[in-house]
Amino acid sequence: MKIVPFFHSIIPAYYSPEVVLVEFRQESETKKLHAAVHWIVDIVVTIAMACYLVYGFGGRIEVNGSSMKPVLESGDVILINRLAYDLGKPKRFDIALFSRDGSGTNLKRIIGLPGETVQIKDNRIYINGSLLETTSELSYVTIAGIAEFPVELGDDEYFLLGDNRESSEDSRFPGIGSVNRSRMIGKAWLRLQPFSRFGRITIPGGNE
Repeated sequence: MKIVPFFHSIIPAYYSPEVVLVEFRQESETKKLHAAVHWIVDIVVTIAMACYLVYGFGGRIEVNGSSMKPVLESGDVILINRLAYDLGKPKRFDIALFSRDGSGTNLKRIIGLPGETVQIKDNRIYINGSLLETTSELSYVTIAGIAEFPVELGDDEYFLLGDNRESSEDSRFPGIGSVNRSRMIGKAWLRLQPFSRFGRITIPGGNE
């Protein structure tokens, strides 16, 4: 009696093992390709929906000035997420777009939150008497302004600073002072231009 290997018994005679192996590899590569295409499509759709929401409920602005360097350069085009403040509260370290009394809008980073006391002494920021824990780029301030003495924030007031402390008019100065919640427009979310720096807006030295 002739013994036929099991592999040959389940494969028609006109198929060789080499043919079966090639077809198996082709099928496997096709499945991988389909999975990759689906993954790319999911990413594109997610980004498109996010941009649609921000465009629909936010805005697109061009940065003017150097007060938010190095994170934002003059000429950068960014998306503002208004939904973040329509549905939630402004958070510490957000870069917020807010309205100035009768003089347009401004972009600064939120440092002090409602009910807190902010003070700048020895070139450092203190919140409720404790040193603010953040990256070195955001913690050093040489010009204290009105925050040389403790600034007590109301229940709906925020204290904002520019990242480029030496070239920023912000809550340290009477021209802006503490910013009321009703003046907050939205959060800086995504840089569109220049394309070489496209991406989410982050804290220097870390993620936001």
